[in-house]
Amino acid sequence: MTKDFSNTSYEDLKSQAFTLAEKRHDLGFFYDLLRHTPAAAAAADEGGSMGDLSGSIVELIEASKELFGSGKVAEMQPLFRARFEEYLTKYSEQ
Repeated sequence: MTKDFSNTSYEDLKSQAFTLAEKRHDLGFFYDLLRHTPAAAAAADEGGSMGDLSGSIVELIEASKELFGSGKVAEMQPLFRARFEEYLTKYSEQ
Protein backbone atom coordinates (compact mmCIF):
# COMPACT_ATOMS: atom_id res chain seq x y z
CA MET A 1 0.00 0.00 0.00
CA THR A 2 1.34 3.43 -0.96
CA LYS A 3 1.47 5.98 1.80
CA ASP A 4 -0.41 9.24 1.20
CA PHE A 5 1.85 12.25 1.79
CA SER A 6 -0.58 14.88 0.46
CA ASN A 7 -1.19 16.35 3.94
CA THR A 8 2.46 16.20 4.99
CA SER A 9 4.37 19.48 4.92
CA TYR A 10 7.56 19.87 2.93
CA GLU A 11 9.57 20.27 6.14
CA ASP A 12 8.11 17.09 7.65
CA LEU A 13 8.79 15.12 4.47
CA LYS A 14 12.34 16.42 4.35
CA SER A 15 12.90 15.58 8.01
CA GLN A 16 11.53 12.05 7.63
CA ALA A 17 13.55 11.37 4.47
CA PHE A 18 16.77 12.79 5.94
CA THR A 19 16.32 10.82 9.17
CA LEU A 20 15.74 7.61 7.22
CA ALA A 21 18.72 8.24 4.93
CA GLU A 22 20.95 8.95 7.95
CA LYS A 23 19.78 5.74 9.63
CA ARG A 24 20.47 3.80 6.42
CA HIS A 25 23.86 5.55 5.94
CA ASP A 26 22.67 6.41 2.45
CA LEU A 27 25.14 9.01 1.21
CA GLY A 28 23.90 8.46 -2.33
CA PHE A 29 20.56 10.01 -1.36
CA PHE A 30 22.24 13.22 -0.18
CA TYR A 31 24.61 13.30 -3.13
CA ASP A 32 21.69 12.88 -5.54
CA LEU A 33 19.82 15.77 -3.91
CA LEU A 34 22.86 18.03 -4.06
CA ARG A 35 23.35 17.27 -7.76
CA HIS A 36 19.92 18.76 -8.46
CA THR A 37 20.40 22.09 -6.71
CA PRO A 38 20.82 25.33 -8.64
CA ALA A 39 24.24 25.74 -7.03
CA ALA A 40 25.40 22.40 -8.49
CA ALA A 41 24.12 23.39 -11.91
CA ALA A 42 25.96 26.68 -11.70
CA ALA A 43 29.17 24.90 -10.65
CA ALA A 44 28.87 22.52 -13.59
CA ASP A 45 28.36 25.47 -15.95
CA GLU A 46 31.57 26.98 -14.61
CA GLY A 47 33.53 23.77 -15.08
CA GLY A 48 33.15 22.57 -11.50
CA SER A 49 32.26 19.07 -10.43
CA MET A 50 30.29 17.48 -7.62
CA GLY A 51 33.07 14.90 -7.62
CA ASP A 52 35.22 17.48 -5.90
CA LEU A 53 33.14 17.33 -2.72
CA SER A 54 35.20 16.70 0.35
CA GLY A 55 34.60 16.68 4.07
CA SER A 56 32.97 14.34 6.50
CA ILE A 57 29.69 12.54 6.22
CA VAL A 58 28.32 14.69 9.04
CA GLU A 59 29.27 17.84 7.09
CA LEU A 60 27.48 16.52 3.99
CA ILE A 61 24.31 15.80 5.95
CA GLU A 62 24.39 19.14 7.76
CA ALA A 63 24.97 21.00 4.50
CA SER A 64 22.02 19.15 2.97
CA LYS A 65 19.77 20.08 5.86
CA GLU A 66 20.73 23.72 5.42
CA LEU A 67 20.40 23.77 1.62
CA PHE A 68 17.01 22.07 1.50
CA GLY A 69 15.05 24.27 3.90
CA SER A 70 11.64 25.23 2.50
CA GLY A 71 12.66 28.87 2.07
CA LYS A 72 15.77 27.97 0.10
CA VAL A 73 14.53 25.64 -2.62
CA ALA A 74 11.74 27.88 -3.97
CA GLU A 75 10.55 26.68 -7.37
CA MET A 76 12.42 23.38 -6.99
CA GLN A 77 10.38 22.37 -3.95
CA PRO A 78 7.98 20.13 -5.95
CA LEU A 79 10.95 18.20 -7.36
CA PHE A 80 12.48 17.64 -3.93
CA ARG A 81 9.08 16.87 -2.38
CA ALA A 82 8.57 14.13 -4.99
CA ARG A 83 12.06 12.75 -4.27
CA PHE A 84 11.40 12.67 -0.51
CA GLU A 85 8.06 10.90 -1.07
CA GLU A 86 9.68 8.38 -3.41
CA TYR A 87 12.49 7.68 -0.94
CA LEU A 88 10.13 7.24 2.01
CA THR A 89 7.82 4.98 0.03
CA LYS A 90 10.69 2.81 -1.15
CA TYR A 91 12.66 2.46 2.08
CA SER A 92 10.49 3.20 5.12
CA GLU A 93 8.97 -0.29 5.11
CA GLN A 94 12.33 -2.07 5.13
